[in-house]
Amino acid sequence: MATLRKLLFFSLVLVILGAGGYAQSDFEEELRRAQQGDATAQFNLGVMYDNGKGVPKDYKEAAKWTRKAAEQGLAFAQFNLGNFYFNGEGVPRDYSEAAKWWRKAAEQGHAGAQFNLGSGYYFGQGVPRDYQEAVKWYRKAADQGSSLAQFNLGVMYSDGEGVPQDDKEALKWWRKAANQDHASAQNELGVLHKIGRGVPQDLQEAVKWYRKAAEQGHAGAQFGLGIAYERGEGVPRDYVLAHMWRNLALFKVADEAGTRKRKARWLDDLEENMTTEQIAEAQRLAREWKPKGEEGNS
Repeated sequence: MATLRKLLFFSLVLVILGAGGYAQSDFEEELRRAQQGDATAQFNLGVMYDNGKGVPKDYKEAAKWTRKAAEQGLAFAQFNLGNFYFNGEGVPRDYSEAAKWWRKAAEQGHAGAQFNLGSGYYFGQGVPRDYQEAVKWYRKAADQGSSLAQFNLGVMYSDGEGVPQDDKEALKWWRKAANQDHASAQNELGVLHKIGRGVPQDLQEAVKWYRKAAEQGHAGAQFGLGIAYERGEGVPRDYVLAHMWRNLALFKVADEAGTRKRKARWLDDLEENMTTEQIAEAQRLAREWKPKGEEGNS
């Protein structure tokens, strides 16, 4: 069964100010407006103190100004204040307070808050554990296009948590997330197409999705792609590429329950079918590999 294999909570500070640098005059203007009770300026001050842009980083000041905006009903501020409480930044860590502020933002339609509140219900942090409530809030965020929520909703359909187990629904939501380049969702699509679960078995389609996730650095997809190259499933057999992808995956996985040792043995088994030159070439490719988007960086 699939499991929730991702950061279920995220701490995103949404900046309203321009994407460039902050000048001292920006801070002074925002401070003037904030002191006059302007909620957007209060929020912006919170962002500036949180990021240390235009002013020294100060989580307490960030939380103070964010709270003022949140108390005026600004959803972005309510979301951020929930994150401050969840992370214990500028305020004592308090999951109940985090959930309280996320709920206020979520009820105004803030997708990030809906996602976080859903995760709170999934784990029972700040609210009682309730899978049906988790599904409810994930769905609201997923319907707004949150790839994180779409992925989690797919997991819950796959595992039958809070909803009847339904592979086709899991596939639907994972595809939505995968089309937004969510690597874990792309990996899940690779698995489903490989084993023919919820969709006809299609090894070429499996490789397509494994590759998309693998190129982003997803270890599970890298290992799956390596297996495909070793066995010639959906791609021509190629031991060099099989070794490269397996090798990349090997050093990303945590050394838990013998996982790394087991995968290392699988690498050893593969090398029995390779020449010394092939192994050297595979190792070179692995050393020089970079995640998609970083290929041109030195």
